[in-house]
Amino acid sequence: MRRYIACFILLMLFWVAVSWSLALDYLVVGALASLVVTFLIGGKAPRREWLLNPVRLFWLFAYLPYFAYQVVKANLEVAYRVLHPDVPIRPGIVKVRTTLTSNIAKTFLAASITLTPGTLAVDIIGQDLYIHWIYVHSDDPQEQTRQIVKPFEGFLKRIFE
Repeated sequence: MRRYIACFILLMLFWVAVSWSLALDYLVVGALASLVVTFLIGGKAPRREWLLNPVRLFWLFAYLPYFAYQVVKANLEVAYRVLHPDVPIRPGIVKVRTTLTSNIAKTFLAASITLTPGTLAVDIIGQDLYIHWIYVHSDDPQEQTRQIVKPFEGFLKRIFE
């Protein structure tokens, strides 16, 4: 039961930080959303020891600006392709392999890839991720993995494993 309460509190704190409002309507929506998510994942929430690990928190806070940089860089590349129709696109679904083992790490990797414009995680099967890529630069699976997965994998390994 304590894990559910801790999960709810963390989600509400995250909601307030993201919405940046203490207005009643925002708090009600945040409480409802936090309650639903708590019942969906509350029993699987990370343990308190994991959340308070200073090394993991350091890498998490180091990852956030790096992730923001990757998103801005990908946005500029996609915008360039949109604004210059002569720049070719070569869309395709590629199979890349990750060395991450925990489900939460693979989920964060897939979310990071999806939130980066030009790529979309389609499926995760074991250690393989299927990614829709706006421009497939190479047909070599190792090169595809290096370009798509490796920018995030080192950070996520330190955070989640």
